[in-house]
Amino acid sequence: MSASPPSPGADATITGIYARHALGLTRLALIMVGDRETAEDVVQEAFLGLHRRFAHLRDQDRAVIYLRSAVLNQARSVLRRRRLPSWFAGAYDPPVWSAEAAVLLSVERREVMEALHRLPRRQREALVLRYYAELSEEETAQVMCVSRGTVKSTTSRALDALGRLLGETR
Repeated sequence: MSASPPSPGADATITGIYARHALGLTRLALIMVGDRETAEDVVQEAFLGLHRRFAHLRDQDRAVIYLRSAVLNQARSVLRRRRLPSWFAGAYDPPVWSAEAAVLLSVERREVMEALHRLPRRQREALVLRYYAELSEEETAQVMCVSRGTVKSTTSRALDALGRLLGETR
């Protein structure tokens, strides 16, 4: 892939974006893919993509939106690859919560996370972006490349489904 390297000023801008947003993007990826190492790889790939394409972004102020979209797209790719049978490796086993994480996370939170991972991809993304990443409906729509109304209806359906999975009524 040929792309011109960003200017030194762009490098400083990207470094600043990384300092402010890398942790939040990693948390977003973690919720989507379920394990820290893969989440870190997803975020690293998103930043590499931003670095390669930064000079070509029409609106460089929207770099964070680009990154969130890239993280979601990379997470989707990871999840898609996990579902495909591999001729070279055994079947994929979903990540298991480590002993340390199990101690730190309450039973209720683990149940919510497990239920969240059973939701359809789009519903899971909408909930994570709206309530975990704390994005507005408009920002969520931009990241997911859908309309604001789609975000509202998808979020509503996701909350209903999550409630059913957890045995609660909304």
